[in-house]
Amino acid sequence: MPPGLALFDLDHTLIPFDSGMAWISFLAGQGALPPEAPGDHLACCQRFVAGQADIHDLHRATVAPLAGFAPRQLQAWLQRFEADMATRLPPDMKALVAGHRAEGHLCLLVTATSAIVAEPFGRLFGLHEVVATRPRLTATGLPDGGIDGLPCHREHKPAHVAAALARRGLSLGAFEHSWFYSDSASDLPLLQAVSHPVAVRPDAALRSEARSRGWPVIGQWAAVPPPV
Repeated sequence: MPPGLALFDLDHTLIPFDSGMAWISFLAGQGALPPEAPGDHLACCQRFVAGQADIHDLHRATVAPLAGFAPRQLQAWLQRFEADMATRLPPDMKALVAGHRAEGHLCLLVTATSAIVAEPFGRLFGLHEVVATRPRLTATGLPDGGIDGLPCHREHKPAHVAAALARRGLSLGAFEHSWFYSDSASDLPLLQAVSHPVAVRPDAALRSEARSRGWPVIGQWAAVPPPV
């Protein structure tokens, strides 16, 4: 069994931007989507933050445009996207992941982002597995905009982690040390489930919670050594 478990949120945690927005902007820059696509996606993100849209709406805005691509073309775009994102990873967060890996910890990306967009980041950071919202696929293997099962979001994140660990014959309680790094109060269910919750440039609600509970806070993408 690995000596520890390290879980990482993606958007505004491992990376200082929204991965879905980066994906749509990349496609527009490649001419695969119309120039107004990034603005439309940003508007959906703003509605989500304002509580006027839910995770299903946000997921649909990220993956529904992909239904127009042939599977081979989609893979080509994803490879180019991964190469482009490789230049945008914060060195301190890469070092943080590398530190956990050097300690022999099992490292998982746990994100509400669609797995299609999240998996390139999982590879770039060298994480062992990506636990993400799974897109519903058509018979031809393309996403139709829907979600397969429950989204990897809010109260569902612990269940997704438990399922991922169970596939390895493990459980969260079996680890003496476990970490989860996140920027958002929406991740409190999983933050409260690990032994070492860490707030990364947290939103106001999570910052207040972290202060009241004495959780460490990473303020400016500065890496902290695993507290072993």
